[in-house]
Amino acid sequence: MAATATMATPAGPATAAEPKPHAAELRGEDATFADCPTRAELPEGADPAKWRCEVMSATGSLTLGRISVPLKKPVVITHAEGRIGGEFHQVFGGLKAAPVRVPRTPLSLSLRYGGYFDFHTNEQRMGELDLRFGLSAPGVPRSCSIGGGAREAVHLILKAVGEPEPGEMPEAVDTSFTAPRTSGCGALGSVLDKAIDLPSPSGENAIHLNGKRKIRAYAELP
Repeated sequence: MAATATMATPAGPATAAEPKPHAAELRGEDATFADCPTRAELPEGADPAKWRCEVMSATGSLTLGRISVPLKKPVVITHAEGRIGGEFHQVFGGLKAAPVRVPRTPLSLSLRYGGYFDFHTNEQRMGELDLRFGLSAPGVPRSCSIGGGAREAVHLILKAVGEPEPGEMPEAVDTSFTAPRTSGCGALGSVLDKAIDLPSPSGENAIHLNGKRKIRAYAELP
């Protein structure tokens, strides 16, 4: 079910949706928009003719405590946006990111959606996004993560830095977020917390994202 947001406040769940076209069934540029919320997932009162789907694809780097990893493969975030009665609304479509190996460790880290977003840009920020970071390695439980389970998600407030190249978005940066202890890691939790230096306060973590944005009106989508 797609998550919805109105400005910076999440709205209730969307209505039941028809199945999305599978990415393998789409061709060329259409496949880029495979995770767009369906028309049925748009909020009640939304006119698809006036809504659009946006796909952001970015690479960069991430630091959590002692962990620093390059994000060489694109992090892809999809959402729909539009207005209902003059008020701005958004619906989350999906986040895709390949696992990243943490240098000099057996750990891999995966970026996952944390349940909240707001990509309504203003002068103070490019957007907000909650993430949790899955941790995997031999012997580590599948539920192990930073910002998951009983722990609060990691909340990003992304700000624009520098002037973008033609056709690209400004660099999105947050160096002020905090990272909680691990959760769902069983007996390894305290070991991982010590190794990563969690919880990690503001100023000890950072995310930098450089990418592009593609937009398509719902009138043009399958």
